[in-house]
Amino acid sequence: MKTRQRGVILISALILVALAAIVATSLFFDTALAARRAAASFSMEQAVQLGAGGEALAAFALAEDRNSDDTDKDQWAQHYGPVEVEAGVSIEAQINGVDNMLYMSSTSSATGQLTLTVYFSLETDPDIAQVQVQNRVNLALPQLPTAVTQLGVSVQKKSSSIMMLIGVFGKGERYSADYIANYANVYVLDALKRVPGAGQAQIMGVPDQAMRIWMNPDRMASLGITTSDITNAIKAQNALFGAGQIGQQPTSGPVELTFPVVTQAPFTDPRQYEQIILRASQDGSAIVRVGDVARAEVGLRQYIVDSKLNGTPTTFIAVYLQPGANGLKVSAGVRKTLEEMKTRFPEGLDYLVALDTNDFVKLSIEEVIKTLFEAIALVVLVVYLFLQSFRTTIICIVAILVSLVTTFAGMLALGFSINLITLFGLVLAIGIVVDDAIVVCENVERNMHQHHLAPKEATIRSMGEISSSLVAVVLVMASVFVPAAFLPGIVP
Repeated sequence: MKTRQRGVILISALILVALAAIVATSLFFDTALAARRAAASFSMEQAVQLGAGGEALAAFALAEDRNSDDTDKDQWAQHYGPVEVEAGVSIEAQINGVDNMLYMSSTSSATGQLTLTVYFSLETDPDIAQVQVQNRVNLALPQLPTAVTQLGVSVQKKSSSIMMLIGVFGKGERYSADYIANYANVYVLDALKRVPGAGQAQIMGVPDQAMRIWMNPDRMASLGITTSDITNAIKAQNALFGAGQIGQQPTSGPVELTFPVVTQAPFTDPRQYEQIILRASQDGSAIVRVGDVARAEVGLRQYIVDSKLNGTPTTFIAVYLQPGANGLKVSAGVRKTLEEMKTRFPEGLDYLVALDTNDFVKLSIEEVIKTLFEAIALVVLVVYLFLQSFRTTIICIVAILVSLVTTFAGMLALGFSINLITLFGLVLAIGIVVDDAIVVCENVERNMHQHHLAPKEATIRSMGEISSSLVAVVLVMASVFVPAAFLPGIVP
């Protein structure tokens, strides 16, 4: 009878451990699948640097100004294609071989942009990697075309994936897409960058406004006007000069007042650009202006992204998590800042958090807490049902609390963060400790009844009998899961 009872108890303990493992495995794979589906559903017409999680990233971009150039994209591709290739080859040759570099990838487009992404190993300090890449880029600058060096080459570090994606949109047709993009760039983006850990936030696309010159090729050909003539005229007649002061020293006599001379400010109205003179006769009888061969309007500096949210023109802001920052705190800070700014939005303007990867972490923590209570309920049910001992049930519940405290202490000592793997390990630790507690309690009860021993002596005798078995079980489980700790990026 006692042998049968021990067998039933052992089977119950195994069922308990199996249920805990099934719940933890289901939690892990369901959350990972949801994250993968969410990542796969995000798609936009823009080059976004994506890489393996946790890798330090250094990226830089080359940009060509297209404000006053011809609007024919085919001509742009023919003119700037060799520039991109030459710049990319020169920079890649210098960066190749930088310390701890794994690989690099580059993308270029007909709009004159080149983006080169360099990936480093996990143990690399992002700040050091950025400095090293910047030094290599400086070596390549003398070899780059003049059109590239005039606008500069930017080098920045950022995470390899987007943490949050925020859409700013207008309700109805009151605001144009350009207005929404400019408002998000001037007001919303600057506020989000001040949130600790979100300093790498950026607009998806090029939100900067510019004065665009739309040329008429037929009129230009008939008057013999070239794009260079228009460019040079705008640069010469729309420049800001310091004209000095009236009454400035040195003077022959005392000066009571000095007056600064303020010249004409740069043009801001499209009609002012259209009045710029391109060609004039000596007597002024024949004048060709920009408005005769082109039209001017205020627009975006580059139109490379057309983003919509549920069919509504939307400007998206991507928030990247800075190295060492807490994603949950950054997400909460960003949401709080947006709520505070919403009261100051123009009427009809609103925002939506379209993507927040921290939601999966929050759901995982909730599921672990749920699993914890389920494990406690199963332990109470199984132990009290089969052992018929309230004291043994209390001991198993205390064992769960001890396992939680010691597991969190070990994670803190080893510097582990809360992620899917560590949460899975937490659930596994609960199952192992509860299983061992049930085995020990059952053996103590057996010695107390079979050998008529006091609880203390029965416990000592029981541990002498099953200590090696308990250690063997822990070592077997550790041999299965500990190797995962040595895989890079699994348990950061």
